[in-house]
Amino acid sequence: MTATATIEAVWRIEQPKLTARLARYLRDVGLAEEIAGDAFLMALERWPRDGIPSNPAAWLTEVARNRALDRLRRTTMIDGKHREIAVDLAELEREIPDIEAALDEDVDDDLLRLIFTACHPVLAAEQRAALALRLLGGLSTPEIARAFLVSETTVAQRIVRAKRALRDAGIPFETPRGDERRERLAAVLEVVYLIFNEGYVATVGPDWLRADLCGEALRLGRSLVALMPDEPETLGLVALMELHASRFAARTGKAGDPILLLDQDRSRWNWSLIRHGLDGIGRAMTLTSTPGPYLLQAMIAACHARAVTAADTDWIAISAYYQALALVAPSPIVEINRAVAVGMAFGPAQGLAIADALRDEPRLKGSHLLPTVRGDLLERLGRPAEARAEFRHAASLTGNDRERALLLSRAGDLPGSRWAAPPSEGRS
Repeated sequence: MTATATIEAVWRIEQPKLTARLARYLRDVGLAEEIAGDAFLMALERWPRDGIPSNPAAWLTEVARNRALDRLRRTTMIDGKHREIAVDLAELEREIPDIEAALDEDVDDDLLRLIFTACHPVLAAEQRAALALRLLGGLSTPEIARAFLVSETTVAQRIVRAKRALRDAGIPFETPRGDERRERLAAVLEVVYLIFNEGYVATVGPDWLRADLCGEALRLGRSLVALMPDEPETLGLVALMELHASRFAARTGKAGDPILLLDQDRSRWNWSLIRHGLDGIGRAMTLTSTPGPYLLQAMIAACHARAVTAADTDWIAISAYYQALALVAPSPIVEINRAVAVGMAFGPAQGLAIADALRDEPRLKGSHLLPTVRGDLLERLGRPAEARAEFRHAASLTGNDRERALLLSRAGDLPGSRWAAPPSEGRS
């Protein structure tokens, strides 16, 4: 591995910890991230020339601390906040002379604060996702832009606006407690799952599956479980992502074309991930008697994972779980998925009745999911002309090239078309 590759690997691991530690003393996430970045740039300059230090994390921490102190000493506009920060950093300088001994002190608490701050509800969802990938995933602006298939300028603006919004709103760098913590945790989990879903079925672009983006979300989720091991919804989300990720090898053909759930070669599923996911569900169920939305979705995914063949799928249980999900987290997407499950469990006519009730739902306007499901149900009811029109309509709405080709193929060859996996596989 080259020096640059080693530095980048170290950075991906250490950057969240370093930023979190700095943010605790600076009380400014944007400034903390900037100073951590300065330390990284210095490493890029010095390590190839001087060699990799024996303890890279300690080196980065010391450089970043010194940079922070220098920055504040040069500050000419010292208001009350700056005085408080200066006092905190002076105490840090006095009380922690041994950098190596300090590396693990309160790191978990700092990271938890950083996660809750980066995913604060004051930010728009896309801002939270970009900031989380930057601060917690260590991704660069170009990497985040590639992840969401948007311009680097757009990503940079989202990150800058997110930092400014946190600063202007005076969001404290802290882990909320009680009811506020539960509310904020929902926003954190939403961001992690947003990132995963964008990788699982990409909104736009040539690839149906973005395993790299799913991997980042799974890593963030596992970090959250390590920091909050007794939160059933966090366990549920990670279990859900693991069960979905277990199908990666079977979800696309050699050319990258989609393979729907009921057509997949289940021998190619990752059974280690499935076991991890099922264990996570078991742990979560010992912590709560009322499963939340992520745990319920994980239980749905578990029904698919336990089925040895597609014919073994327990659709009655899945439809019951969707009914429960509709009660705790009602949404049009949940209803679409419930239509699929009910159609499989009790017949396409009952599923179509649920789907038809959503035809005037404004939140589904412009989404390809409803016409896709209606096409499935109409085809199973022996109404091919209507089904073909629905598939063509769905194809005109999706921004993903692979998904569009699949839908157009199904519109053109209905007698041999295949039953689609529930849309919740990608976005629920």
